[in-house]
Amino acid sequence: MEIYEPYVPGLRDVEREKHLVVLYWLDRADRTALAATPPHTGIEHGVFATRSPHRPNPIGISVADLVRREGNLLVVRGLDALDKTPVVDIKCYSPGIDCIPE
Repeated sequence: MEIYEPYVPGLRDVEREKHLVVLYWLDRADRTALAATPPHTGIEHGVFATRSPHRPNPIGISVADLVRREGNLLVVRGLDALDKTPVVDIKCYSPGIDCIPE
């Protein structure tokens, strides 16, 4: 992920993190969609009961592994987004807050 220069100071100490929560804007999504059919079920559901990128407010979220930082670049693994997808925010992953034990 490329971080624009004005925001680089916000990356201080990010390399201490193993995982990052990344929020991003699904800029190529169909914002009129209110139903989606997940590929693994073949059954149509309301869009809010799916993880479809096509939704009225197309905000994506992924927990990505931080591989390394190279200046203003964050090399990550597991980010479910296309190249050039705008990043909205980055937060450190906290198992005590972000994990729901079953």
